[in-house]
Amino acid sequence: MARIVMKFGGTSMAGIERIRNVAGRVKREAEAGNQVAVVVSAMAGETDRLVQLCREAAPLYDPREYDVVVASGEQVTAGLLAMTLQGMGLNARSYMGWQLPIRASGHAAALIEGIDVAVLERVFDDDGIAVIPGFQGVTSDGAVATLGRGGSDTSAVALAAAMKADRCDIYTDVDGVYTTDPRIVPKAKKLDFVTYEEMLELASVGAKVLQTRSVGLAMRTKMPVQVLSSFEDRPGTLIADEAAIEGQIMERNVITGIAHDRNEALITLVDLPDTPGTVAAIFGPLAKANINVDMIVQSVRQAGEASDLTFTVPNASLAQAVAELEKAKGKIGFKEIITNMEIAKVSAVGVGMRSNAGIAAQMFEALAERRINILAITTSEIKVSVLIPEEYTELAVRVLHSAFGLDAEADSAGAAA
Repeated sequence: MARIVMKFGGTSMAGIERIRNVAGRVKREAEAGNQVAVVVSAMAGETDRLVQLCREAAPLYDPREYDVVVASGEQVTAGLLAMTLQGMGLNARSYMGWQLPIRASGHAAALIEGIDVAVLERVFDDDGIAVIPGFQGVTSDGAVATLGRGGSDTSAVALAAAMKADRCDIYTDVDGVYTTDPRIVPKAKKLDFVTYEEMLELASVGAKVLQTRSVGLAMRTKMPVQVLSSFEDRPGTLIADEAAIEGQIMERNVITGIAHDRNEALITLVDLPDTPGTVAAIFGPLAKANINVDMIVQSVRQAGEASDLTFTVPNASLAQAVAELEKAKGKIGFKEIITNMEIAKVSAVGVGMRSNAGIAAQMFEALAERRINILAITTSEIKVSVLIPEEYTELAVRVLHSAFGLDAEADSAGAAA
């Protein structure tokens, strides 16, 4: 007998027929003798609809009331799935975040502070199935809290860790993690295994399979996560630590995947003074405004001379970022702000970079051969990212996928050979 958390995304819950399909999968696990808790997202598109209603009601809405509204989508699907399971003769019941409780730090993008699993233990003792709305918790003063967009993945992993589950299964509209977006590269291969670190990097640079926070939490708690299809009975992708994966396959590709992200806007501050505290004066106001900054490149001419600073922010944050910088212009001392939204980030990710030199050079050479200009570069131990003109995004993905041998036939472990 295993203890499993099953999480179903918005496309999996989009309508009664799909909810019946989900219920069938849950029933199969329960009838196999497993203890099951289910985490559900709102129906596809529902959260966007609720967010838009909040904006129409009040452009500067109260985060507390925002959470009350947007948390309702998951509550609907949790109740509907519990009803459907009951109709199949199963002992199922929905439990809101406040009923467990799932304790959260605040509103709109709260952090999970802890989960009380006593209620779930009683459910399992009675051979029951708990259906829990994702994306929500409760604050210390008893108010509904939400965990930020994509927070149902984090709910599922946190719940699995708290109840000491054997694994967390994430069901979605794809059947696993691929070497890149199959819509761009038809030869992309599904991977049987991905390390936590690789998945964390892939999620952070544009891969949409899992929310970044959920992967980080899985890595910290060493919770195995499977990505599976809600619509096909096929093996998925296991995300686990490197030691567990190395025991499954003889040799892995140097590069695991190529990711891309068009949600990037470029900001350049021209003629910054070469004085201590200038950079802090730039990024301090952005941090206070909760604007995430990604790639940063500083162009220094000579000591004592003015310099330029370029960095990226999410597209949706561009206007606010420019406004914050303009307010601080007197303190920062820049001459001009230049912005560009017609850019994209393309990244190569793989733990093999640790033991293989020349990956960055190979990447730059492949792009240069196709005359794709690089605007900025960032690296980590297992990732190289470049910023390029948006019009070259798909070409760059295809070129790099081929250059790193990911078009080749998959080996018996499922990773590209």
